[in-house]
Amino acid sequence: MKIARWTHGDRLGEGFVVDGGVAPFPDGGTVAEVLTAGLPAATDLFDRLDPRSAVPRSEVSLLAPLVPAAVRDFAVFEEHVEGMSADENGQPRVGEAWYESPTFYFTNPHQIFGTGQQITPPATERLDFELEVAVVVGGVAGRPGTDLDTHAAAEHIFGYTIMNDWSARDIQAAEMRGHLGPAKGKDFATSLGPWIVTADEMAGYLTAEGFLAVRAEVYVNDALVGEDLVSNMAWTFPELLVYASRASRVVPGDVLGSGTVGNGGCLGELWGKAGGELVPPPLQEGDTVRMVVEGLGELSGSVGPSRAPHPLPPARSRPLPRARHRTG
Repeated sequence: MKIARWTHGDRLGEGFVVDGGVAPFPDGGTVAEVLTAGLPAATDLFDRLDPRSAVPRSEVSLLAPLVPAAVRDFAVFEEHVEGMSADENGQPRVGEAWYESPTFYFTNPHQIFGTGQQITPPATERLDFELEVAVVVGGVAGRPGTDLDTHAAAEHIFGYTIMNDWSARDIQAAEMRGHLGPAKGKDFATSLGPWIVTADEMAGYLTAEGFLAVRAEVYVNDALVGEDLVSNMAWTFPELLVYASRASRVVPGDVLGSGTVGNGGCLGELWGKAGGELVPPPLQEGDTVRMVVEGLGELSGSVGPSRAPHPLPPARSRPLPRARHRTG
């Protein structure tokens, strides 16, 4: 099954992708409600679908397939990390800590874009894309998404979607020198889509070890820039959920990105391997990025005009009192 959100004229639609069209959920449900109910409930809805309710895809504009509850983005492709950590000679400097656990950061769930939509980045000289696959968390009856083991985590995977973690590398590098982030280098746009493909439909792509063996490609203005197998992840998607849920909780509607694939999954990796030379060049206004993932479809996005920031003063350097002196 494929689940999508769309606009048809001035109306919002949420439902299934069927035979070249889209059809709303029976009973007028929403994607958020379907994710909460879980995969078996979604199958029941699909079985009750009235095909006469379908609208041709050519008449609708697809939106991001969900409004995420939260977005966690991992970094679990070693080749990508090697490129991003390379020194001025292009030699990787991957720290030992990367091999110990699948680390992630939280990004902005309020700046989500669908396929074909234009993003408006901040003022940046190093705009980049990141080719990723993400899992969407669904509900499992009687099992809260906390302290999951790998078996329970797999049951919480409702489906998969393509993810583009747009990145302003110069802003990202500057803020991470302060030992936090990434944040402002990435929170301006994340693209998801074109739809959610349910876990049962992708089960045939899973290896014996649980890796998703699908091919992923990224094109800039129709020129192939990167390609990799998603099965080159260092941890499986259920293992990412295990880590995310440690002493914490994942909930229906959460999105967990794989992090950028290797072999040109982003420009930053290629710049690192080239010793800092910006080849291929950073994205510019008017560029189109198209991502193609086997079994999941195509996700595209274009670059619009950048937004100049309102100025801020530097940090105040004067010493601050520890406490007010009492008077009277």
